[in-house]
Amino acid sequence: MLPSTSVTTAGAAPDPLISFAAARQSSFACLVKEKQYDSLQRLGGAAAIAAALLSDAEHGIAGDPSDLRRRREAFGSNTYPKPKPKSFFVHVVDALGDVFLLVLVTCAAVSLGFGIKEHGIKSGWYDGASIFLAVFLVVAVSAFSNHRQSKRFDRLAGECDNIDVTVVRDSRRSEVSIFDIVVGDVVILKIGDQVPADGVFLAGHSLQLDESSMTGESDPVYVGADENPLLSSGAKVVDGYASMLVTAVGTDTAWGEMMGTITRETTEPTPLQERLSGLTSSIGKAGIAVAVLVFAVLLTRYFTGNTEDENGQPEFDKRHVSANSVVSALVGIFQQAVTIIVVAIPEGLPLAVTLTLAFSMKRMMQDNALVRTLSACETMGSVTAVCTDKTGTLTLNQMKVTQFWIGGGEQIEIGGSGKGATAADTATAIAGTVLGLFHQGVGLNTTGSVYKAGPLSELEISGSPTEKALLCWAVAELKMDAEELKKSYKVIHVETFNSEKKRSGVLIKENYGSGTVIAHWKGAAEMIMARCVKYFDSNGMIQELGIDQRVKSEQVIKGMAASSLRCIAFACKQIEAKDSGIQAEAPKLEDDGLVLLGLVGLKDPCRPQVKAAIRSCRDAGVAVKMITGDNIFTARAIAKECGIIQDDDYDGLVIEGQEFRNYSAEERMERVDRIRVMARSSPFDKLLVVQCLKQKGHVVAVTGDGTNDAPALKEADVGLSMGIQGTEVAKESSDIIILDDNFDTVVTIMRWGRCVYNNIQKFIQFQLTVNIAALVINFVAAVSSGKVPLTTVQLLWVNLIMDTMGALALATDRPTKELMKKPPVGRAEPLISNVMWRNLLAQAVFQVAVLLIFQFAGQAIFGVSEKINNTLIFNTFVLCQVFNEFNSRKLEKKNVFEGILTNKLFLGIIGVTIVLQVIMVELLTRFADTQRLNWGQWGICVGIAAISWPIGWIVKCVPVSSTPIANDETSVSPLSPKILCKERKKDASFFKLNVMIEKERERWRCEGAEKDDPLLQ
Repeated sequence: MLPSTSVTTAGAAPDPLISFAAARQSSFACLVKEKQYDSLQRLGGAAAIAAALLSDAEHGIAGDPSDLRRRREAFGSNTYPKPKPKSFFVHVVDALGDVFLLVLVTCAAVSLGFGIKEHGIKSGWYDGASIFLAVFLVVAVSAFSNHRQSKRFDRLAGECDNIDVTVVRDSRRSEVSIFDIVVGDVVILKIGDQVPADGVFLAGHSLQLDESSMTGESDPVYVGADENPLLSSGAKVVDGYASMLVTAVGTDTAWGEMMGTITRETTEPTPLQERLSGLTSSIGKAGIAVAVLVFAVLLTRYFTGNTEDENGQPEFDKRHVSANSVVSALVGIFQQAVTIIVVAIPEGLPLAVTLTLAFSMKRMMQDNALVRTLSACETMGSVTAVCTDKTGTLTLNQMKVTQFWIGGGEQIEIGGSGKGATAADTATAIAGTVLGLFHQGVGLNTTGSVYKAGPLSELEISGSPTEKALLCWAVAELKMDAEELKKSYKVIHVETFNSEKKRSGVLIKENYGSGTVIAHWKGAAEMIMARCVKYFDSNGMIQELGIDQRVKSEQVIKGMAASSLRCIAFACKQIEAKDSGIQAEAPKLEDDGLVLLGLVGLKDPCRPQVKAAIRSCRDAGVAVKMITGDNIFTARAIAKECGIIQDDDYDGLVIEGQEFRNYSAEERMERVDRIRVMARSSPFDKLLVVQCLKQKGHVVAVTGDGTNDAPALKEADVGLSMGIQGTEVAKESSDIIILDDNFDTVVTIMRWGRCVYNNIQKFIQFQLTVNIAALVINFVAAVSSGKVPLTTVQLLWVNLIMDTMGALALATDRPTKELMKKPPVGRAEPLISNVMWRNLLAQAVFQVAVLLIFQFAGQAIFGVSEKINNTLIFNTFVLCQVFNEFNSRKLEKKNVFEGILTNKLFLGIIGVTIVLQVIMVELLTRFADTQRLNWGQWGICVGIAAISWPIGWIVKCVPVSSTPIANDETSVSPLSPKILCKERKKDASFFKLNVMIEKERERWRCEGAEKDDPLLQ
């Protein structure tokens, strides 16, 4: 039973409902939101509030289902009402927003009215109603597709908001969703975490919060028990760690109130959609021009009496003319012109992008990648350089202590054979004094925890992989008792680990006996070694750390690093009571004159798939650069193991961050491409590398997991944060979250990025073929004969096949291995490549030639009536598109059927299109204005349409130049005003960065001089 629930009144446990009712009356919810510091003191502080909420600073809440349910009923859940997404009806209205569709609806209404007036209601409604139905189908299918994709985007956006939070419940630390946090929960916060709800500070050290999301102030805010003990929901932890008591959740917090009023727009155009708008505009202008010409020609032919009716008589006769017939004819001509525009304008292009992005986002989620920014899907296809972390990305992040060394002794292998003495029980090989200090250094200088529910229960160890590995080793090998340590020592001050210092420290005081005060440090071996002046030998005696011993220690560090081990040093220093700074408001840990305790080597094996993944990147023309905080020897060994460094790579550089930082701007630009590994790098170095690569024209993707990685993640073209080890700050700064922290997933995302671009190109090729063929056929037929072979309903049906069904069929192909055997797609490359022009022009010429022959000689060739001939034209034209969809599956490969059985959606859409076409021709003759065809005529249509397959095969044998014939409106000129503006801004920011570097250099020089630190001099 928890301490908080064991408090009794007159021998009875408190009733939770009464306690929670009293808590509500105490207005705990307003404490943080209204910054009521006086009320906090009046209520008795954090401990009293915890007791009132039936919680406890150490043990948390009970956390059983009934307890959680009562707390949600009393205080609400940690959610906020989200604005309703667009309904299906809104998407219908958006689809009807197309001006030309509205014009068609108007024409249909006029046609319906005049048709009924001329031919009666029994037969006069067909033409107008057919157009109405066709427009309805186009709008309904488009609205349904957009509504479905919108819901999918909303679901994926919801995944981004679902953050895991560490809480203490029933004395156990556990990870729960931010939405499951309840009032009374004890939340554990560390660097990079987001404060999940309003609460009060319980315990911790050096806690600083970034509240800029709420206040707009970028300066970190110090939080402590005595100063500013209130924590606001939505703030980010930038330094330190702490535990907090949740006092308000959901809409009771200022963050919840604000988020409830924000509408997230998930349909903002991506760069590819913006580029496609230029292409759509160009095609639309061509379509309007053709439509105007067709309208003018048909109008002229009508009024000059060159247009005949079904009986061979002129439609316009000056002697027998009525206003109704003239208006009806004009409406019909205008209707055909508008239909040409509707078909010409490729509304399917934006839909195709939406479909392929939604499809790829869903599949990427299954492949352990959560997309936060839509444009990142596209940009990954153009990436030329990847700057990756080592730990957890290239390696498994399954740390285990495998080597241990104490000054003057031999290296001890843990759990395996090798050089030195293998210790079945390491504790017996260490002097008692040193063993006790190691217990303190591992068990108290940590952000992890060790918990044991009962005497027979197994230990539960939590924390980062490094902390867990050290704690497991200390408990199993050094026989450390974590509970006894906590009772025996009091933590006075903590210096948390970050990637700049690469070390962490703790100041502790003995609770019993002499009250000795000791400072413990652990961190990167060479960083700690540089601050040590003495060491403990294997007998527990303190010796001077002379040159010989220092050289030996460095050899041990290099030996561990060469074995791909992460080397961590432990050191300590006893502090005199007068120098301990215990009474000071913010004591500072001494980090000089330390005594070395020993070195520990942790093994983190490379991921099995990483070597093949890096080879795939190399084949795809993508450079991989490892940027790590480990020392240069470990980094080099891991890079060789992963394949980043190869034996024949004589030009590659392996450098340290400080070396790169000290280069001049010209030297950095000259050598950045040659860098393979950067060791001992800071987040600032990673940002600098990204800046240099972008300056050289690279499209850069960066992986990061720490709070300090945020600038580099934002600066990169695509920021990739780690889902397991990544902090919330890193995740919010990224475009894509790698859910399994695996580099192989980065390659998978790159493949999907290329697939998105490739799918769009396939659809563009397919649609432009139809556009060109339809426009040419209608224009030539109108000019020569005064009649358009494809009616309004038929053209709308072709539009439906092109836009929605074509997008579904071609925009949902999965990525293939061939995509990673090509160089990255350049930012300035036109969407319509020379290969696409070759393919689509060949098919368009074939279709135009066949259909014009049908138009002018079909009746004579086949011996059929004009109505059947027009039906043959319509049927052959549609079937040509069906066969051409197969050709469009592969832009360059001759075998267009490869992998077709894996795309069930493609086969399904082809089948549905054929079935609907048969229905249009054979059953809906009045609606589609067609005549039923016999088997022989169907055979002619299918046979001629099938010729597109051998044409597609033959034309792919024709080589084309890789140099674009002409830059289309979708390409980005490097000299365009927008790009020049961006480049100027980039140059300005780069100049500022260089100024920052010089300032940092000066600071490091000063610090090195003051501390006499050989690593910083």
